[in-house]
Amino acid sequence: MPDTDTLLHEVALTLFPGIGPQLTRQLMSYGGSARNVLHLPPGKLRKIPGVGPATVAVLTGPERTAALKRAEDTLRKAEKDGVQLLFYTSKQFPARLKQLPDAPVLLYYQGTADLNHPKTVALVGTRQATDYGREQTERLVRGLVSHRPLVVSGLAYGIDIAAHRAALQEGLETVGVMATGLDVIYPAAHRKTAEKMLTQGGLLTEFPFGTQPDKYNFPARNRIIAGLADGTVVVEAAKKGGALITADLAQGYDRDVLAVPGSLGSAASEGCHELIKANKAALYSEPRDLEQLLNWDAALHLNGKFKGPTVFDPDDFTPEEFGVLSVLQATKEEHMDNLAWKTQLPVHQVATLLLGLEFRGVVKALPGKRFVLV
Repeated sequence: MPDTDTLLHEVALTLFPGIGPQLTRQLMSYGGSARNVLHLPPGKLRKIPGVGPATVAVLTGPERTAALKRAEDTLRKAEKDGVQLLFYTSKQFPARLKQLPDAPVLLYYQGTADLNHPKTVALVGTRQATDYGREQTERLVRGLVSHRPLVVSGLAYGIDIAAHRAALQEGLETVGVMATGLDVIYPAAHRKTAEKMLTQGGLLTEFPFGTQPDKYNFPARNRIIAGLADGTVVVEAAKKGGALITADLAQGYDRDVLAVPGSLGSAASEGCHELIKANKAALYSEPRDLEQLLNWDAALHLNGKFKGPTVFDPDDFTPEEFGVLSVLQATKEEHMDNLAWKTQLPVHQVATLLLGLEFRGVVKALPGKRFVLV
């Protein structure tokens, strides 16, 4: 965990108006740390690509004092409520999210689940779920119990809450990604389920404490659901809605998408049928469909016991080496240039790191400067 002063400045950097995740990463790449960024003089800030006069004024004006004060309040409340503040440079930050260009730079997390769980699946669907949709959600979750996956959804009415409740019933960890602050449970009717999830999974958001359920927050929330999971299953979806947005995002992230077919003519399944017809989703009919698509079946012993992928101990590697390994764990195979971009390290440094890891028998080089874990 970072020291309090480091975390204070990291949180503060996310609270400036007009400075989003991409610009934050740009500032960090030049400043080296959030504390350095917030103490750079105007002349040096202006030399950073993408930083204009408005950003310089915000970072050096009264907004800086206001952001630091708000960050102090945030740290105080997080400590009181048992909330983890995960900046994107933290080892606890989900590796699956780190390499996405539009990923958040700070997550607010309350719970017990490992956000870098070896097997993670997102279940999403319409808020107007039918009995068929809820039944299929429960059957799907039961069918995956042998893998002990982390089940991710959005805590919304319909398929989302059915997925969370089914996971809790089966003893699986489940994480709800929220479009509000952690102190604003929405919808309020799901508070009891959310409280259970704190001891069997968790709640996650990129939004600061006190954030209300603004309609613009939900599409942003959906990208975290899609990015956290190895695969996304759309159980029921109308022709338009958040579930289809999540499916499109997952596909854009090169993550697998599956859709559960419904009865012909069922409005609640029109979106799923469109995804399958357009080859945007594989057809889901039984757990084996998901297992084969995500290669989960290869991780089971003949006696049916779970055998997860290699888990690396951060203490055995430098932070830079561990960053490279985290990307390879999430993407399975990667080009050296992409590794440099996703770890935000110079290409020559990544080449040196890969050579060292290859000598240690941890990674293997493939033709065309591509690398995989051994």
